[in-house]
Amino acid sequence: MDLLRSAGRTRGQLVLGLGVVAAPLAAILGLGATVHLITRSRIVSLDRVPHAPVALVLGAEVFADGTPSAFLRARLDLAAELYRRGLVEKLLLSGDGRSRFYDETGGMLRYLEGLGIDPDALLVDPAGLDTYASCRRARDEFGVRRMVVVSQRYHLPRALAICQAIGVDAWGVGDETARTSSRTWAYGVRRELAANLKLVWDLLTKNR
Repeated sequence: MDLLRSAGRTRGQLVLGLGVVAAPLAAILGLGATVHLITRSRIVSLDRVPHAPVALVLGAEVFADGTPSAFLRARLDLAAELYRRGLVEKLLLSGDGRSRFYDETGGMLRYLEGLGIDPDALLVDPAGLDTYASCRRARDEFGVRRMVVVSQRYHLPRALAICQAIGVDAWGVGDETARTSSRTWAYGVRRELAANLKLVWDLLTKNR
């Protein structure tokens, strides 16, 4: 009888433990699905993106010499193509540019100038320290009310959800060439699921 009671307690503890783990996981997955659902019609290909005054290019890692990482180069190449096709008039480069030892926006600027993009078409925001800050500052500091957001495709739902919440009419064009770095891409997808929690926090505490 004692063994039966002990087994029953063990099963109960196991079920409770699984519930404690499963509930937050389900909430994270549900939030991710909701963000995708409300933004999916706004993620389009180059051939379908409507004209906008500005493309917001979200920053990513640069190396010590300022050279953009492969993921960032892919974003910049996509932004350059938007500009060359006349789909946008300006490129707003937003990232962490606060230090001469690590300057995402400086590297982005030099890369696009190296591609022959007109320097007068390049705007720089070195205080875009995260996705929320980049979108919010595009509106508040640069007066942007309509734009195309450029990043890896898995990043776009969160960025577009932020834009929708703060009243910016935004479309997203996403890079998928970086999928060749399968491990890094998979990490980015997982990171976005968790980052949706930050999205909610930012909108609740910063959306003034």
